[in-house]
Amino acid sequence: MIEAYEDPGTPDPRGGARYLWWLVRCQPGRSVAGAVLASVWMALLAAGPYLLARAVDDGLEPGDTRALAGWTGVLVVVGAVNAWVGVLRHRTMTRVRMDALFRTVKVVVGHAVRLGAALPRRTGAGEVVTIGVGDVHTISNALTVIGPGVGSVMVYGVVAGLLLAVSPVLAGVVLLGMPVVALLVGPLMARLQRAEGGYRERQGVLTARMGDLAGGLRVLNGLGGKGLFADAFRRDSAVLREQGYRVGAVASWLQALGVGLPTVFLAAVTWCAARLAARGEISVGELIAVYGYVAVLVGPVAFLVDMGYQLSRGVVAADRVARLLRLEPEPEHGSADPPAEPAVLYDPESGVRIVPGRLTVLAAAHPADGAAVADRLGRYAPSDVTWGGVRLDEVALPQVRARILVAGPEDDLFAGTLREVVSGRHERDPDALARAVRAAAAEDVVQGLPRGLDAPVSAQGRSLSGGQRQRVRLVRALLADPEVLLAVEPTSALDAHTEATVAARLREARRGRTTVLTSTSPLVLDHADTVVHLVGGKVAAAGRHRELLEREPAYRALVARDAEQDTDQDAGQDAEGAVR
Repeated sequence: MIEAYEDPGTPDPRGGARYLWWLVRCQPGRSVAGAVLASVWMALLAAGPYLLARAVDDGLEPGDTRALAGWTGVLVVVGAVNAWVGVLRHRTMTRVRMDALFRTVKVVVGHAVRLGAALPRRTGAGEVVTIGVGDVHTISNALTVIGPGVGSVMVYGVVAGLLLAVSPVLAGVVLLGMPVVALLVGPLMARLQRAEGGYRERQGVLTARMGDLAGGLRVLNGLGGKGLFADAFRRDSAVLREQGYRVGAVASWLQALGVGLPTVFLAAVTWCAARLAARGEISVGELIAVYGYVAVLVGPVAFLVDMGYQLSRGVVAADRVARLLRLEPEPEHGSADPPAEPAVLYDPESGVRIVPGRLTVLAAAHPADGAAVADRLGRYAPSDVTWGGVRLDEVALPQVRARILVAGPEDDLFAGTLREVVSGRHERDPDALARAVRAAAAEDVVQGLPRGLDAPVSAQGRSLSGGQRQRVRLVRALLADPEVLLAVEPTSALDAHTEATVAARLREARRGRTTVLTSTSPLVLDHADTVVHLVGGKVAAAGRHRELLEREPAYRALVARDAEQDTDQDAGQDAEGAVR
């Protein structure tokens, strides 16, 4: 089975069927072993009725105890061997499925990492979540075709051959059964693929909406829009439920055929065999053997129907994965070297000029304007930004990522201990970690957890409050110690006292390093070396905070409004504390 850090290989993204075939080719030895073991297992199942017929005809009917004991012994040995083969078959097929599951997860995660910032613009978060939660399991189950599927076809031919030795008529009935199964099941398979595809499309949309609602529930509640969005979600859920009923209706017919067809098969062949036995054309032992052969075929026929069902669903799921894998990252043509020393970052679109070694705060009435500037300066959006006179998009991207860091307010927090969450891929010096925690005023976060830095944190920091998550993100950004730090609204969820502490400590911790914040809080603006006031995404004024208060009425109104909001927030928190 694929190891945790093993290269999963290069998948074939040209379609769902091709992707499934690639998963098979990635483990050829195991796939062949699964097919052989399944074929042997089912063939030995078919050998049972033959041995039983020999015991009846050669031993029981003529009264030959020695022959009866011999054939019975062989039957017991074959049964024991087949039990062992069945265990090996099950283990092998489990490894086949698990390898396909983990390989698909690694391929999807690796491609998501390669897409990077382009991923949210190319596909929805719900689509990726649905692939990771449901599609990978559907794909792995589809590989059942390797073992029981191949074995079912093999044993079908073996039984037909055994019946041919008994009666050509019975062999003909069995051989005609497969085309009948295909005619009955084939149209249902095509219909299932269409219904499953539509269901998956709707499921991805609804999953994305669930994530958006969960992330913005508090805001929606505050704006009085929770009921409106709840109604929309309820309507979308009803549509998905109806599509699910359509998928279930087709699936139920397939499953019913998987149970019913083998039973009809058994009845038809047994009736024909009984008629032949009554006319004396076959012996009693051969009648028992025929019944046993057909009883053995119940499993393979059911497997074949179920294989078609799983394969249809697997092709749909694999096609979703293939579509994701066909998405290409943003074209990277940069090859220029970055400035050897800290240099000016300039965004012609907004007019923002970031002088190295200073703390600059972008103040905008619309936070999205400041975030857009940060994205352009960090090369997360197309722009004409220059870095030391060189176009930023001409510099090799790894060099940009190594020296310029954009820290957003909703950046992902992965599950793990608090130490792992803030340290990322690298071991961090304990002193540097302590300094970063202090600079982000996150001491109370560490002290409030039962095991401090070694306490577990759930995915996205759900076990932390909004303000704690914000400070944890800031600790992580400070530990990275980039040459240029672009932090978007790093204190928006903090109370005034904590915000003032963070602003003062952040200035000290980043002294001499280029730091850009977006904020309209006077507590943050007062610590800035340069404040850039943005109006409509353009620079309206720049200077020290107190200078702008004196000479820019629009800036003064913006900051005064934010100061009033801070006062209201503190009053609300005091009232909440009094109630508690």
